[in-house]
Amino acid sequence: MVIYFSIILFIFGIIMGSFYNVVALRLPQNKSIVKPGSHCDYCNTPLKWYENIPLLSYLLQKGKCRHCHHDLPYDLFLSELSCGILFLFSYLYFGISYEFFISLILSSLSILIFISDFKFMIILDSPLIISSILIFILKVVYYNWSTAFLSLIYGLVVFIIMLLVGFIGKKIYKREALGGGDIKLSFVIGMVLGIQVSMVSLIFSTFLALPYALATIVLNKDNEVPFGPFIVSSLFIVFLYYDKFYNIVKLFYLF
Repeated sequence: MVIYFSIILFIFGIIMGSFYNVVALRLPQNKSIVKPGSHCDYCNTPLKWYENIPLLSYLLQKGKCRHCHHDLPYDLFLSELSCGILFLFSYLYFGISYEFFISLILSSLSILIFISDFKFMIILDSPLIISSILIFILKVVYYNWSTAFLSLIYGLVVFIIMLLVGFIGKKIYKREALGGGDIKLSFVIGMVLGIQVSMVSLIFSTFLALPYALATIVLNKDNEVPFGPFIVSSLFIVFLYYDKFYNIVKLFYLF
């Protein structure tokens, strides 16, 4: 049964990864995710069903369009594979549970944010809204209404804290210190982790972002860092090892 569910989850993950790639690439450009259908971005030839099979089509076509033979973006393959692996990992790590479904949501959010923020410096509102709604529903189903509404309060508190950090940073540095998407993402963090562990997660995200930020300086690139991928990565890591990070919070109570 475990093998069966593992296969199903992996296949479902790579399918969703393909869909998330379309969403993350089209919506920031104000394009429909429905029309036009799947096509080659270089020759605009509509793709047949067998040219649109997640992972397999890319491998069988050796990463090239069958019509114009242009190299296809490898990030499509990576997003499909990553989503499949994350969905599979979520099941193997948590089993079918509340944590499993939250992990699926965070996996999906990670794929979307990585693509849209690195390519367009944008975190889409719709995935954040949908994620918040699904998290609320899961808390109602697995816990109760009071727990679900309390998570909304936690999300709001963390959102306000990040809003204040962004406001203060803008006053100090005379430029945007945090993007609007980063601040909105903090609402989801608060819903999932609570207030105290959310603060640990946000601090941890700055350490994750530091090597990338230093690399952009060394390579003389634009110093603007897409912070969203590091925030959501931190969220996912802290969620996986919640107990260990919560122990960090408790250490501060000793001083």
